[in-house]
Parts: sequence; structure tokens; C-alpha cells
Amino acid sequence: MPPLPSVQHEVERINASVTLKDVRRSIVICFLAWTFAVYDFILFANLLPVISDELGWTSARATGINTWVTAGTALVALLVGPFVDRFGRRAGIVGCVVGAAVASLLTWFGGYAAGAIGTAGIVLLVLIRALAGVGYSEQAVNATYLNEMFAHVYTDEKSVKRRGFLFSIVQGGWPVGAVLAALSIYILEPIGGWELCFIVAVFPAVFMLFAGRKLKESPVFVAKRRVAELKAEGRDEDAAELARLTGQDHSEHKAGLAGLFRGESLRATVSLSAAFLLNWLGILAFAFQGTLILVNGKEVSFTGALEVLIVSNAAGFLGYLFHGWLGDRINRRTTIFAGWLISALCFTIMVLGPAGNFPLLVSAYAVGTFFLIGPYAAMLFFTGESFPVETRATGSSFINALGQVGAIIGGALFTATLSAAGSSSQEQADAWIRSGLIWGCLPILLSAFAILFTRNVKPISSTDERAGAGRTSGVPYRA
Repeated sequence: MPPLPSVQHEVERINASVTLKDVRRSIVICFLAWTFAVYDFILFANLLPVISDELGWTSARATGINTWVTAGTALVALLVGPFVDRFGRRAGIVGCVVGAAVASLLTWFGGYAAGAIGTAGIVLLVLIRALAGVGYSEQAVNATYLNEMFAHVYTDEKSVKRRGFLFSIVQGGWPVGAVLAALSIYILEPIGGWELCFIVAVFPAVFMLFAGRKLKESPVFVAKRRVAELKAEGRDEDAAELARLTGQDHSEHKAGLAGLFRGESLRATVSLSAAFLLNWLGILAFAFQGTLILVNGKEVSFTGALEVLIVSNAAGFLGYLFHGWLGDRINRRTTIFAGWLISALCFTIMVLGPAGNFPLLVSAYAVGTFFLIGPYAAMLFFTGESFPVETRATGSSFINALGQVGAIIGGALFTATLSAAGSSSQEQADAWIRSGLIWGCLPILLSAFAILFTRNVKPISSTDERAGAGRTSGVPYRA
């Protein structure tokens, strides 16, 4: 039976609303949005030693504050997904950057309050920095939005195999933002203190308010919103037909966090959650504390550790591009599994390798980072493909938030292992090695196998799209 004339008109209008030029513009804007969000997200952790010295905090207090900030970040990140599924992908992208900028602007006030009124000020600072969780969520919102935009214009066999690579360029904003944060500290902190670094982070929000006006809403979300409007008007038959033609589930309400644990979303939620959480233990161990393991456990000088940090950021950026490209050519699930498996082996070599062997340690660390960070270009895009449109942003943000939960768990496990060790330098060095092996390498290995419990996802072809069959961005199938 052919679609109703009015519904066919709706489909044609929605399809014509986004062009290839719009999608290319969205790639640039999403890259800048993620870079700006990372700048703020990384800045607080990098400046925490400076803030601690100025406010007279002990190391234990600073660590505790950072743990509470991380917990708040995870909570805020959980709330972003339902907002994006309800109000739109474009609003989510702009809101995440603006929210991160507001958190940056208020951080200097929170730091002042923490020094002036003690505990109450520290609580205020934690709440302000928790707001930065919206910036951390930018990558999940980008993955959701670009997944749907790419599926709309990159539909032939050749361009379908570029979707993941194009997203990997956007995800490359992480190392770029991290480098910008480091440079701002180097240049701005001597001029105006740590407060100036946070104040400067406000200016990208002004840019995003203007750039956001150039973003087109995802056609998938436009169709979803129109289906809801038709239902509200009592046009259930038209709503059902439009939902069918745009690959949506009209028969059952699946929105919100509860929808993640029903139907086809359940398997994706459980398996991706386990993989993401476990892998973030490894991220904490090596992406954030790798230099500490090298300095305290492998007799690498602090200067050498900084050189490793630069190399690792470069390796991470190249890793994004490689895994984005590879995921297009084989499949994203296999790409993620292989990358994390190799990463676990490389970091094991680093942790168990001979102390002081700088070439071996740096090589193992760089290659391990390449295969640890790089698969996230495939992982985030794969996450967006794994959920139906009704729960896509909520699912992506929920999985993304579990990274912060993994960081909290990893931090607690590292602290417990180091605290239980003796006070001699050798005992502490052994504790760092043991922590890296048990709470870093092992979780990365387990995360690689956890990803195999997800469904594989095959990007749909232009033929599928014209027929209105399957999902708008991907068709789950059993491998």
C-alpha cells in the first residue's frame, strides 16, 4: 500500500531539509565544539595542583575533591541524554559547550569561595565543576548527531565506508583540546593565575552560540518530533506511517532511561556499559596516570615522562584516525576488540619491562595508547548505531557517563593498593607496577572481550533508506 499523500509530503520535506554542505559544516562545528569542551574538562585536573597549593589543600583533600567532582560529572552526564532525545541534537551540541563555558567562568568564583569560607566553598566548587559533565557529554551527543546526519547523505557504498573515518576526525578534538589546555596553562597562568585560564574558556561559548545557528537538526529527530506532533493531533494513522517510513518504532514508548533496559536496547546497554566502564579503569591507569607509573615504578625521569605525554597525545590522535578508518572497512565491533586486546598486551610489556629501558617503555606506552584511545572513534559511533532513535542520545550519554564511574572505581582501587604497600621506595615502586597490571591491563583486556557480547551493526545502504527499511542509521544483526 503506497504512503498517504500528506505523509509522503512530510518525508520529502524532511529529506530535503539537510544537504551534503550542511553535513560538512556540522563536521567542522562538532570538531570545534568537542575541542572546546575538552579544553575545559582537562583544565581543572591539570590545574588542581596549582589550586591546591594556593588554597593550602593537602594531597588527600585534593584527591577527595577530584573524586567528588568526577562523581558529579557522571551524574550530570546521565541527564544530558534524555534532554537531547527530547529537545534535539542541535540543542544538545550547543548546550554542552555553553554549559562547559559557564562552568569555567564560575570555577574562579568557586575557587575563591573555597578559600574564603572553607567547607561550604569547597561544596560550591564541586557543584560548579560537576556542571562540566555537560562538556564531557559532548562526545556522546556528537556521535548521536553525526551518526544520523551521515546516514542521511552518505548512503552509497563508497561514502558509507567513510562515515567512521569522518567521525574519527571530530573525535580527534580530544588530544587537540588537551594540548590547548596545556598551552593555556603555560602561557596564561604566569600572567593572570589559574583563574585566567578558566575565564578564557568562556569565549568559545560565544562562538558556538553563533555557529549553532548554522547547524541543521538531524532529519531523524525532525521525523521523530513530527511523529509525536501527528499523534498529539489525533492523526495516529499518519503518525504510524511516517514512523514506518523513517525507521522508528511507533508501537511502543521507549524513551528515557527506562527504555534502555527494554527490548533490543537491553543487550546494547548491558554489554556496552560493561565494556566502557572496564576500559575507563585502563584509561585512568595509563592515559591519566601513565606518567606516574613510569616515574614511580619504572625509573623514568619526570622530564622523560613529559616527553612521553606529548608522544602519547600524538599517538592518540593518529589512533582515532586509524580505528575510524578500519571500522569502516571491517566492522566497528571487531576493530574495538582488536585495538583493546593489543593495547592490553602493550601495556603489560610496559609494566613488566625492565626499569630504566626508556626506548622499550616509551614504545610500549605509545603503541598501547594508540590502541587504547584510538578505538573510541569507533566505539562512540558504534554506540550510536546500537540504539534505536527513541533512546539513541540517552543510551550514548548513559554509556559515556559510565566512563566517569570507571574512573572513580579505578582511582579507589589504585589508592587502596598504594596505601597498603610499605613506605620504602622499592615497595612503592612495586605497588605502582602491581596497580598498573591489575587495575589497568586486566580491565582493558576484559573490556575487549565484553565488546564481543554486543550485536554487530551493519550501516544501511541507500537501497534500505529509500525503502524505509530498518533503522535510520544502522541495522543490528547477529554476527
